[in-house]
Amino acid sequence: MDQKDRQIIRALQRNGRMTNQDLAEAVNLSPSPCLRRLRNLEKSGAIRGYTADVNAKAYGLPVTVFVRISLEKHTEDAVRHFEAQVNAIDAVLECYVMTGLSDYLLRVVVADLDDYEEFVRTRLHPIGGMRSIDTSFVYGTVKKTGVFPHIG
Repeated sequence: MDQKDRQIIRALQRNGRMTNQDLAEAVNLSPSPCLRRLRNLEKSGAIRGYTADVNAKAYGLPVTVFVRISLEKHTEDAVRHFEAQVNAIDAVLECYVMTGLSDYLLRVVVADLDDYEEFVRTRLHPIGGMRSIDTSFVYGTVKKTGVFPHIG
């Protein structure tokens, strides 16, 4: 991937609905080579898809929660079970394997505190095998971007 490919990606991260003509102008290419590069980025998996950036509050899920989870055991079966169960929970938008005190960091969206309690009791606890669940509620956002930094 070269600098021009990265320019294309950054432009699309800012506006995934731009036309190829607008994209080509934004990255200083003619439309045909721009489209060829775009298709190659999609085919290689560098661009995995296109989504809408939706306001969670407007959607009805105004509470964002970061949940740190430590497992009791780290066997292959325990890890596979936990990860499969988490993948099936819609409220979990992201799940990261972590170093440090916790094994996983989940980003969860819910409607309110009662909804979060329901999430923990009916979705997390039944997974089993967890040593600890540590919760932090987001009360403000300073920065949120989907645009990668410039390289080089």
